[in-house]
Amino acid sequence: MTLATVFSRAQNGLAADLVTVEVHLAPGLPGLSIVGLPEAAVRESRDRVRAAVLNSGYQFPNRRITVNLAPADLPKEGGRFDLPIALGVLAAAGQIPLESLGALEVLGELSLTGEIRPVRGALPAALKCSKTGRRLLVPEVNGAEAQLAPDCEVAVATQLGALCSVLHSGAPPPLPPRPVPVAGHAAADLADVAGQFQARRALEIAAAGGHSLLMSGPPGSGKSMLATRLPGILPPLTEHEALEVAAVASVSLAGFNPRDWGRRPYRAPHHTASGVALVGGGADPRPGEITLAHHGVLFLDELPEFDRRVLEVLREPLESGQITVSRAARQTDFPASFQLVAAMNP
Repeated sequence: MTLATVFSRAQNGLAADLVTVEVHLAPGLPGLSIVGLPEAAVRESRDRVRAAVLNSGYQFPNRRITVNLAPADLPKEGGRFDLPIALGVLAAAGQIPLESLGALEVLGELSLTGEIRPVRGALPAALKCSKTGRRLLVPEVNGAEAQLAPDCEVAVATQLGALCSVLHSGAPPPLPPRPVPVAGHAAADLADVAGQFQARRALEIAAAGGHSLLMSGPPGSGKSMLATRLPGILPPLTEHEALEVAAVASVSLAGFNPRDWGRRPYRAPHHTASGVALVGGGADPRPGEITLAHHGVLFLDELPEFDRRVLEVLREPLESGQITVSRAARQTDFPASFQLVAAMNP
């Protein structure tokens, strides 16, 4: 067998588009080329894959290897394709059975030693994978996050060599025990506030009606302290809302912490933040502060100090509950349903 196919997922905002990793071995000068609109981190995977395969005790084929990431017009970014490329190369060389990969979708970055490192966006990929009937194979660190997706079978792996041994035996990768999500509690409790009866009443009304809030008072009067306690009196998140919040955190730079499951987010950007920081975007579209506050609270302290153009970008998400980021020919939609709390000095 000189041709192997492995399924994976690309990341485009909160979307997790299916990517087919096709690996072909042909006679010719040894080398590995990757086609299908890969960016720099994907192109560099040729060196990581080669070292990981050799250090895992397997032979790297001394042939001309072509890796196609289909569809060809979808940009591919990050190290998430290292593991599917390595498995495709080994399957095409006949070192692992190709049949063991047909029912899997694979994500994972490889170290030079063959260790499988975590990736961003495991939860959105699991949500998409659950609709295909295939099993999702992710690094062990991403296992708890991916298992939050209902109806998705999640397998985990820590080392390329150990994973190949399992696949070679014909057994499917192991399934970790599915954790029971426990809703987190807000770190700050409104019950801790002494006095401030009018402000507390205003917070309760805003929480009950889903209203935005403008607080005015001199420095040190407790505006920020009160704002941090608003998420604690909001209604509990539904399972669907909790999944949306977790998916947004999963694709962010900080990533998702399973201990934050069911906790409403609270974001407080500095008044020097730019419009891009609030909206999101970039070469690899990532959510901004507005989306990171989805189903939570966005607190703008010192409201008059924000640039007017920055405040103007709040108009669309406040009206529609969604924000659209465009980059070249790509368009990414982020959810943005939040309660706005602003503070200013009189």
